[in-house]
Amino acid sequence: MKLSAPIPMLKRKARLLARTKTIPLHEALDQVAADEGVAGWSLLAAKAAAVRPAAKLFARLTPGDMVLLGARPGQGKTLMGLELAVEAMKAGHRGSFFTLEYTEKEVLDRFGKIGADPAQFGGLFELDSSDTISAAHIAGRMATAQRGTVVVVDYLQLLDQKRDNPELMEQVRALKSLARDEGLIVVMISQIDRSYDPSAKVVPDLDDVRLPNPLDLKLFDKACFLANGEVRFHAV
Repeated sequence: MKLSAPIPMLKRKARLLARTKTIPLHEALDQVAADEGVAGWSLLAAKAAAVRPAAKLFARLTPGDMVLLGARPGQGKTLMGLELAVEAMKAGHRGSFFTLEYTEKEVLDRFGKIGADPAQFGGLFELDSSDTISAAHIAGRMATAQRGTVVVVDYLQLLDQKRDNPELMEQVRALKSLARDEGLIVVMISQIDRSYDPSAKVVPDLDDVRLPNPLDLKLFDKACFLANGEVRFHAV
């Protein structure tokens, strides 16, 4: 089932509809579902859950992979990153989320948007939102991680924002070595350059990744790009 937008965006659309038309939220949700050609929000949510892109992407990943996950703001890349961590935990692996972008509360709020609760996975979820995140910091935290752990880094372009951190290329190489040597799956969320034109290209690709500092994108094994409900996977 192909939706016109990701589920979180459709929910926001329904909330706006409920406010502007002064109708109950459940009615607005059902109306949004009808616009998508589905007879009710609960059915739409069930169908969407059955074909969640995160589950498809997770099935394509293997221990040792370094993955680039890119999208423009508001397209769901952070939610996709969290969903990949959830998929790992469903499989009994650890899910670790390192963010230089969001606070702990903001990350936990986003779990609600994907219908998950990290508490249900016991101690499998780890969240780090400290200001000291770098490749060395991540490697230290992952020193005892089990093979198959999914490590999500939010986001690529912030890793070398501090002058005392190594260059971006050096850090990505270090994380690639960490993934390969320890059998981890490292997912790096990435910004897309402002020059990307959705009218010319429906979904961005490697040519559209914002690179304020030099980086060889061939260091990544796989990539996934999101735009307006479209998801594209490919090997690098």
